[in-house]
Amino acid sequence: MNQSSQNQPGTGFTTLGKLVSLLLILGLIGVGAYVVLKKSNPPGGATGGTAKDTKSGTLTSKDGAVRAKDGAATKPAASLDDLKVTEAQPSVPTLSPPLAYTPKDNIVEIELSEYAGYSGLIAANGGLAPNDDSYFAKKHGFKVKLTLSEEESWSALNSGRMGASATTVDVLAVYGKQFQVVVPAQIGFSRGADAIVVRQDIKRINNLKGQVVAASQFTESEFFLRFLAQEAGIGVKVLDELSAGPDPDKINLVFAADAFEACDIFAEELGEGQGRVAACVTWEPKTSETVAASKGEARILTTNRNLLIVADVLIVNKGFAQANPKMVGGLVDGLLYGNKLVRTNPESQLGVIGKAFGWDQAKTRTELTKVHLSNLPENMAFFSGAIDMAGSFGGIYQSAVYAYGKEYIKDPPAAERFLDLSSLQLIAATGIYKDEKIEIQPIKLSVTGSIETDPLLSKDIRFLFLPNSDKLDMNNPDNIQRLESIRALLQVSPGSTVLLRGHVDDAMIGDFRKQGGESFVRQMAMKAAELSKNRAAEIKKLMIERHKVEPMRIETVGRGWDEPSGKDSEQNRRVEVQWFTVE
Repeated sequence: MNQSSQNQPGTGFTTLGKLVSLLLILGLIGVGAYVVLKKSNPPGGATGGTAKDTKSGTLTSKDGAVRAKDGAATKPAASLDDLKVTEAQPSVPTLSPPLAYTPKDNIVEIELSEYAGYSGLIAANGGLAPNDDSYFAKKHGFKVKLTLSEEESWSALNSGRMGASATTVDVLAVYGKQFQVVVPAQIGFSRGADAIVVRQDIKRINNLKGQVVAASQFTESEFFLRFLAQEAGIGVKVLDELSAGPDPDKINLVFAADAFEACDIFAEELGEGQGRVAACVTWEPKTSETVAASKGEARILTTNRNLLIVADVLIVNKGFAQANPKMVGGLVDGLLYGNKLVRTNPESQLGVIGKAFGWDQAKTRTELTKVHLSNLPENMAFFSGAIDMAGSFGGIYQSAVYAYGKEYIKDPPAAERFLDLSSLQLIAATGIYKDEKIEIQPIKLSVTGSIETDPLLSKDIRFLFLPNSDKLDMNNPDNIQRLESIRALLQVSPGSTVLLRGHVDDAMIGDFRKQGGESFVRQMAMKAAELSKNRAAEIKKLMIERHKVEPMRIETVGRGWDEPSGKDSEQNRRVEVQWFTVE
């Protein structure tokens, strides 16, 4: 049909012509709508929101795209124009009421996330699906169904819609009494997945005082930062927006929809030179990507490779555990068996682990290097508090309670409330794992900096010495508690060291000058330096005697009165503790 015929009076469209025209119009409308939507919702945009799985550090957006610690199926970074700080939740989310889980067809359902730390369970089960050839079926007479999900599932576990799952210890402290679960065993430690990314001028945690840090609320990213702030003696303040004035005496937290977007906010601020955000806390691959994209303006301050406070534990629905102690015992036995398989011969398990997670063998090997799967003696030490090279259950739990504070954790139950170690004790009594030993060691990937210039954090501890003496008053309970605080630093981080820097009060310098001039001041300064050195040495001696700390993990130096912390004489009589972790 040509143009002249269309314009002739009385000439109409044929049926076919009408159909073609209609399709063309609809097509143009569709293209226009797509362009508008694409501009308003760029790839990876934050419009759909994300949910953070505190069990594993994996992210699932509402449209189904997954972000994992290992980087599998990672969603593209959000457009910077769409990024914003989310409003902080004023309280911990409420879980569904507790109900007992009831297995169907003799199958226990366990939900996990895509994380190599759960490889032992997969190895013992021979994959994800329930099967007659699994260790659980052959030895204990029941089957296990493992499901991978990145959804927030604590309400489902609480209300009996699944039998068991896994989480990090800090989550138990956050959800507290409402979380009706039992912890029968430790699964392992995360070793290197989480990290703090900072501007280049940030050299230690203390430099974040007065600064703004982006993270994700009620996840291990928030706990990781809060733990380090707590150890540095610095408070934390939550801001609802970047424009809010930061507290100069605290580390100021803002939250994003997820921990990946937290680092996108940091990167945007860094790129635009606004400087409102000094750091972010997230996990791989986002940490490395953020540093690489910064063109030298950002760096990783620390990871949890040798800071073992992110510990995964098996958690079981409480009603199910009480009704089925033999099944729980079988789960614990299978976990230990699977962990041993993967620890002693990882190559033999690459196929089943890789198939479960959708990884090739190379990726599976890499991911297994980021975890430490716990054996029986490590389990027993972890729960008793006797483990010397990593965080203990009680220590991490209490650290989380202190780190979040009464604002979020108002009436925490005792850590022991969650524990039922009867299965571990029964297995230990059989002697089946009697040849296993605690094998947690530091992982050294690079040369550390100078011990005087590159601590992860420092804090001042005022020990009470006898007047003009280097002897510590051991009748004072505060002194004993402060010795314990130093031991705790060394305990949670294999290979870490502390430098004890002794200080004395400078308030008498003026009087010394009046008494004998500058020569007398110099003379007394030498005595002050000697006293401060001896006081630091006294702390080291007591750490070795009381807490069996290896001497090589503690260095001492005396600074006399040369580095006063202020005009307060009480505060100047102190020992500064600098903590160096292995990176």
